[in-house]
Amino acid sequence: MPDATTSAPALAALVKRILQARVYDVAIESPLDEARLLSRRLKNRVLLKREDLQPVFSFKLRGAYNRISRLSQAERERGVICASAGNHAQGVALAAKQLGIRGVIVMPQTTPDIKVNSVKALGGQAVLHGDSYDDAYAHAQALVAEKGYTFIHPFDDLDVIAGQGTVAPEILRQHDGRIDAVFLPCGGGGLMAGVAAYLKFVDPSIRVIAVEAEDSACLAAALKAGRRVTLDQVGLFADGVAVRQIGKHTFDVAKQCVDEVITCSTDEICAAIKDIFDECRSICEPAGALSLAGLKKYAQREGIQGRTLVAVNSGANMNFDRLRHIAERTELGERREAVLAVTIPEQPGAFKAFCQAIGKRNVTEFNYRYSDAGAAHVFVGVSLRGGDSERQELVGGLQRKGYAVLDLSDDEMAKLHVRHLVGGHAGLADERLFRFEFPERPGALMAFLTQLGTQWNISLFHYRNHGAAFGRVLVGLQLGERPLKTLKASLDAIGYAYADESDNPAYRLFLR
Repeated sequence: MPDATTSAPALAALVKRILQARVYDVAIESPLDEARLLSRRLKNRVLLKREDLQPVFSFKLRGAYNRISRLSQAERERGVICASAGNHAQGVALAAKQLGIRGVIVMPQTTPDIKVNSVKALGGQAVLHGDSYDDAYAHAQALVAEKGYTFIHPFDDLDVIAGQGTVAPEILRQHDGRIDAVFLPCGGGGLMAGVAAYLKFVDPSIRVIAVEAEDSACLAAALKAGRRVTLDQVGLFADGVAVRQIGKHTFDVAKQCVDEVITCSTDEICAAIKDIFDECRSICEPAGALSLAGLKKYAQREGIQGRTLVAVNSGANMNFDRLRHIAERTELGERREAVLAVTIPEQPGAFKAFCQAIGKRNVTEFNYRYSDAGAAHVFVGVSLRGGDSERQELVGGLQRKGYAVLDLSDDEMAKLHVRHLVGGHAGLADERLFRFEFPERPGALMAFLTQLGTQWNISLFHYRNHGAAFGRVLVGLQLGERPLKTLKASLDAIGYAYADESDNPAYRLFLR
């Protein structure tokens, strides 16, 4: 994958910037810890670079401080500004405070209070504007023009990249031996570019692997297209890497220095969060555990043993109320739970017979409500120890015993909504089902209902808050005599991301 687009002199210049970077006035040299449980399980030596232990619980402090520390006196007097609702905001706030500079942080109004309060506690001036990052970014640029602030970019700036890149010499200094591969989380690409450039310059034999969330894989898309592309939308579970376009500087480095990009699902990220907790009792944010999710996927895919693999734990700024959702998804990500729709007889003793058919496995949940006198459709979770092979064995065994089985372990709607909704069929022939992402802000529901109008009857509504900037909502709407395209035009006008789930088999079995 690497090519020679970025010249060797340019790469050498970036490495020189990394060696000259100022970060240790505020950052620590984070430890490189062996993950003994994972190492045993994966049959490789797994090392975790603990950037979650930084003063702001993220590597972002490195790049922010290095960039701000290089401002001229005139620039320092005018102050700095950034647009961020996450780790970069806290890094800029602390760096500015340390250097005695005014730091203005523009954040969307949807930003959770914990992050706003954290920025204020670090000495930053929090300005809440708009409903999205794009709104905040536009307002920050307007303030730059009005007040003369220096804008501190979260990733596409050479001094920011150099600051993040100081993670690389620490890794090589801390491990006295062969390193086979380093896994780096990638959103806009600042950490990825800095670390990859240094590693490939010093030891080209080290395999550098960028890891992206599969619903915000802007680097993978750019490499496939041969140019930077802008994603139509990004998933927000791993909000620390939810970037629609890779940076210009970071893409130039990636083309030369990144060997491979791996993408990971929400469930795989959740499983990695639990792995890190099991190892060191630290709770990483989704983006922080992304590199470990990629490491595990790579080791399993390649079937390697005895290698030394490094994952950078990039951050631990987790909203507490997200833990419920993560705990639910963890077992699925590690394939330690199967979620199945099974048809059983509607008669006494049927549940007992079904449990006997499952065998000596733990039933983690069983959802059912009487619907009719015929066969019963049940939504069931079953604990596994043998991963995908055991899941396939379980499904096959149930089918051989005469049960109709539908495996929903990879069905997003079933995992997010149906497991909480099982309760009988509505019997509405004209109902259509849609899965939405609502912005978590006051008035979002009213805006949805106002835009939708009164011509459509809402037949189902299920909402769960997962502690993210967007809530997941399942909505049933009756068409009546109007065509589907008219309904979809109304939904498009609302502006919320949605997917039509009307043909989802879980919907047909449990809700329709």
